[in-house]
Amino acid sequence: MVTRSATATRKMDGPTGRAGSSVEIYLPNYKLGKTLGIGSFGKVKIAEHALTGHKVAIKILNRRKIKNMEMEEKETPTDIYVVMEYVKSGELFDYIVEKGRLQEDEARNFFQQIISGVEYCHRNMVVHRDLKPENLLLDSKCNVKIADFGLSNVMRDGHFLKTSCGSPNYAAPEVISGKLYAGPEVDVWSCGVILYALLCGTLPFDDENIPNLFKKIKGGIYTLPSHLSAGARELIPRMLVVDPMKRITIPEIRQHPWFQAHLPRYLAVPPPDTMQQAKKIDEEILQEVVKMGYDRNQLVESLRNRLQNEATVAYYLLLDNRFRVSSGYLGAEFQESMDCGFSRMHPGEAAALAVGLRLPGYMDQQGIGLRPQFPVERKWALGLQSRAHPREIMTEVLKALQELNVGWKKIGHYNMKCRWFPGFPVCHEGMVNNPAHAANHYFADESAIVENDGAIRSANVVKFEVQVFYSFPSSGY
Repeated sequence: MVTRSATATRKMDGPTGRAGSSVEIYLPNYKLGKTLGIGSFGKVKIAEHALTGHKVAIKILNRRKIKNMEMEEKETPTDIYVVMEYVKSGELFDYIVEKGRLQEDEARNFFQQIISGVEYCHRNMVVHRDLKPENLLLDSKCNVKIADFGLSNVMRDGHFLKTSCGSPNYAAPEVISGKLYAGPEVDVWSCGVILYALLCGTLPFDDENIPNLFKKIKGGIYTLPSHLSAGARELIPRMLVVDPMKRITIPEIRQHPWFQAHLPRYLAVPPPDTMQQAKKIDEEILQEVVKMGYDRNQLVESLRNRLQNEATVAYYLLLDNRFRVSSGYLGAEFQESMDCGFSRMHPGEAAALAVGLRLPGYMDQQGIGLRPQFPVERKWALGLQSRAHPREIMTEVLKALQELNVGWKKIGHYNMKCRWFPGFPVCHEGMVNNPAHAANHYFADESAIVENDGAIRSANVVKFEVQVFYSFPSSGY
């Protein structure tokens, strides 16, 4: 069976009684709740952000414990408080222990998310180095969240890593041997062990005697159960190759037929450019933070300069919450829509293509706390499929929007935010409404960083987003 790694079982008495008062001093905007878990250097508590009302997890790292573990180089003058996303459904480890080996489709769904998340880390030059089911958390809909980057490192071109770290059962041969490694290949090995655990309910390399365990890992000595499918039996050995130079890479895993089966569309597209995402400022979220009493100009300046303060923390908490509950592009809770019947749609019928309708209405009248005025289920995601060229599709969509007197703001080549004021003509600054030159204007114009979403104040407004997606032929959609 799958057992907890040694690094995950060490306990401590946590921060001293002083920590409670320290939180009040250093984190006045958070209300602490129960303890979620205890680790080697501290504990994790659930907390609520006072301004937005969103729940977060706060890891409290105790300076005394760090010093006692001979890690003085990480020592700080006080306890360290790390505010993180709160993921309520616990660890993938507990899920595997409870259910035993998973059915192939469920295991593949988890694995597809894990690989996509690890790929995103590598694209941003971060290697995790401690991937294991204990560090993979599940949200309320059993979507995977990669956690605990305490042993991660930044990769640099031409530089190699040598630190022997992580959990022995999931560590690559080159790591436990103290050899040099680039980074991604050790995460691939760990993902191979995780895939084995998902499909088998046991670990490929396990032994109570550490020298024997290391001998098995270095020799690549393990067995494949007969119940595994042919695809899984072919993929796992390619991930658990002792020679890192011959080990399969993440791009190759992505192209593997077993991985490609039933691959959700939101995982079939490349991850967004991190720097470009960071430059965008969401006007709706901006307005919500301004209603809390913060100066708009100072907030915009802080966001553009990547400054951290109370206002920007509130902004990013709200923004992160929107992405987590969204059913739209690249959201972890992406909902598949229109599974069949639209693959041969004529370009002229594309007006309703990929319309994601986000209903407004979050802040209460006093602007004190952020609370939804209606359930999250009211957020819609509508879409159709077409074989037409994306530009041709967008041209038809723009024509349809103009006929409906809808204004829009371009935020990408095939992505725009729209507003419709029922009963009012849409002719205001920042929004396009020119029937003669709509398509040419759209494809030639570049969007501003801050969306002009506050030009008209009206309680009767419908806001939605239009996005054209590309579905890879190999994904089966």
